[in-house]
Amino acid sequence: MEKIRLQKYLAQQGIASRRKCETFIIQGKVKINNIITTQLGTKIDPKKDKIEVNGVEIKKDKIEKKYILLNKPIGYITTVKDQYTRKTVLDLVKEIKIRLVPVGRLDMYTSGALLLTNDGEFTYKITHPKHEIKKTYIVTLEGIISRNDIQELQKGVDIGDYITKPAKVKILSTNKEKKITKLEIIIHEGKNRQVRRMCEAINKKVIALHRAKIADIEVGNLKIGTWRYLTKEEINSLYK
Repeated sequence: MEKIRLQKYLAQQGIASRRKCETFIIQGKVKINNIITTQLGTKIDPKKDKIEVNGVEIKKDKIEKKYILLNKPIGYITTVKDQYTRKTVLDLVKEIKIRLVPVGRLDMYTSGALLLTNDGEFTYKITHPKHEIKKTYIVTLEGIISRNDIQELQKGVDIGDYITKPAKVKILSTNKEKKITKLEIIIHEGKNRQVRRMCEAINKKVIALHRAKIADIEVGNLKIGTWRYLTKEEINSLYK
């Protein structure tokens, strides 16, 4: 078998995302044939080498890969554990008896499409900025939005520590009586609370935020708080 980078192999085995696996290596938590390695360029032969993480040997391909689309409700946080014992998205998939991790994040007050998996390489593919995976949001704003506001969002806005990349923005509906605007915003970045901060940058308050799609995978008729497995076609489409 051709040799493979250590962090990539660990991610493929569902240990964590590739970036998290790199952190484990740097921290000295990974051994190859009983010897600690901290070099990210290290390559291994999965058939011959014994790999351990935190003292636990990693058995090749013993874990079945799972890929799930969840329609996240408001009120759940996108973490594996929470120090304040708040509800996490993993509480919604308890019937799956293997360790899953959220792919990316949605804040507590945002609903919609969230992927979960035990495939770290898949997580890397979806979350790394270089792959530019599109995310489609439906945003309900307080106030009537102007053409200038739309143009600002489209070309990129300053959200405090970052100027966003160009976005696709479309007005879905306007209610002049209630002074509410509903937008579709498509971005390929994943900054913390990015869509909310983009709207704040044009002085508009977000009333509701829902992620409708990740790439071409959409929540559709999936009820809030429920989940389904991705199809093989959907998984393959994300690797293109």
